[in-house]
Parts: sequence; C-alpha cells; structure tokens
Amino acid sequence: MTGLVVKNTGFWYLVLPEGQMPNNDLLQLDATAQPAEGGLIPCKVKGNFRLKGIRTTNPVAVGDWVVIEKNREGFAFITAIKERRNYIIRKSINLSKQAHILATNLDQTMLMVTVSHPQTSTNFIDRFLATAEAYNVPTILVINKIDLHNSEEQSYADDLAYLYRTIGYDVQQISVEKGIGIDELRGKLSHKTTLLSGNSGVGKSSLLNALIPDANTRTAELSDVHDQGMHTTTFSEMYWMADADAFIIDTPGIKGFGTIEFEKESVGHYFKEIFRTSADCRFNNCTHTHEPGCAVRTAVEEHRIAQSRYDSYLSILQDEDEGKYRE
Repeated sequence: MTGLVVKNTGFWYLVLPEGQMPNNDLLQLDATAQPAEGGLIPCKVKGNFRLKGIRTTNPVAVGDWVVIEKNREGFAFITAIKERRNYIIRKSINLSKQAHILATNLDQTMLMVTVSHPQTSTNFIDRFLATAEAYNVPTILVINKIDLHNSEEQSYADDLAYLYRTIGYDVQQISVEKGIGIDELRGKLSHKTTLLSGNSGVGKSSLLNALIPDANTRTAELSDVHDQGMHTTTFSEMYWMADADAFIIDTPGIKGFGTIEFEKESVGHYFKEIFRTSADCRFNNCTHTHEPGCAVRTAVEEHRIAQSRYDSYLSILQDEDEGKYRE
C-alpha cells in the first residue's frame, strides 16, 4: 500500500492512503490512535532511511509518498520512500544530528514574517529564500500584522516589500487579524501544496485558521519578556484546503535557519541578483569577497545590490568556517 505522510509526531507518522480524500478532522488525530476503517494509518519507520548519505532527525517527512506494510500483529510500518521531487532542509537544533527536513514534494513555500512583534531578521529571510532557491521551490513572502504598524514600521515594511519584489519575489502585505489580503493569498494557494514557515509569533496558526476554518490550530500570545512567539505547533502537519483543492503544511516556528548542502562556490547562485550580476565578474570562480574585478562588490558599493543581502550571503559562506554547527 502507498500513501501520503500528513503528520509527523516524532516516532509516529500518520499516512493518508493513496486515493482517499483528506479530511481535517482526521488530520488532527493523535498519530498513536487506532484509525477507523479506511482512515489515516499510524505508522512507524522500519529500517534506516538516508537522503544522499545525510543524517537527519526525521528520516521520513510530511509530504513524502511512502510504501507501508502491516505485520502479523496489525502494526503498520513505512518500508520505503518514493522519490522526492524536492524538499526544504535546514541544519538541526539537535546537534547530535546533521539536518532536519521541514517538508517534501512542494509546489511552493510561503514564508511569513513580521517587522515588529516580533521582528524577523533579513538574515533569516535570506537564508530561507536561498534554501528554497537551491531546490527550485518558489517562495511567497508574506508580511503580516500591518494593522499594528506605526508610520515608521509601515515604511520599513514597504521598503522590505520593494526590495524583494525588485529581486523577483512575490511579496504580500496582510493582516490576519483584520482580514486584509487573505482572499488574494487564498488564490495563490489554489491547487498547490504549500509549506508555511516562519518565526514563532508571526501568525502562522492564525493564518491557517483564517484560510481553513476547520483546521482549529492553536494560537498563543507573544512572550511579554522577549516579544517573541511561543511554540504552538510541535510537529509538521498537513492541512486540507477544500475550497482551493490545496494542501498547506504547517511547521513549528523556528528562530534560526542554518543552511546545509551548500558548496561555497554555489552560494551566490541562490541569491538571484548576485547570480545575475556575477556574469560580469572578471573571474568565473569569483567568491565576491576579495577578488579584483568583482561586479557583485561594485554593485553593493553602488547600492544596486542591498547591503543586507550581501551580508546574508557572507554569513552563509562563514557558517562552516566559524564552526556554528557540529559535524
């Protein structure tokens, strides 16, 4: 039997059998619960899976198409993973492992950010975008909570939107609380599988509830001490958007985004404007850090490439050198 992994709760996975219509009431079941006839199947992994030899905290991810078998006792096991079209991966906060796969087989990602309450750093945005570029997954950048902005914050949000639109990204400014921009966003999700990601507290769960009323995802207030979000999603899980024939994969809020599988020579390929400009560099293997005749550094000096984007590029180059993550 084959099926789609719709929820990961650590050692257990919920699998939707191929051909069965999704149902959000089913998708919210505890993965250890016994399924009704024809319902979702709770499974464990049988054997060890590897992705290009990379150790991951989750060998199977939400979005995977898998093969499952039941033993004589009636317990189901995932025995194989179908070939993945793509995936989004980041360095794990669990330092005993190398990486964590957020989701697989995506049509697009939706990165939700805020300019305040809490503030999303441009470094986080750029690392996420670079990873999505590396796996050819289009990204919609969603700036939430515009209803809370004062004039200075709205000016910054407009500048942020202008920057990323100029680079070539789809940017939407919304307010989940006031319902601003939700209908337009819904149209962009139609007939697609979308990964929803962002820092804790940016409003992912509230957006899910607005897009999918029967999702009933939990929301939480910001921490008064640090003005940061508090985790309401513990594991990745998939929701069915019936009116749009679409899936949305919700992920736990993440504070940092460590890149992985990047060769230093290729990092510039994942920054659209740096890649375009690099065609004019004197050397084909220019790292854009010190070489003479570097068109990228000239573009930064002339403000044709944003300093924040260049700084993010350099920070990814420095990841391995600084030993930020354990091998």
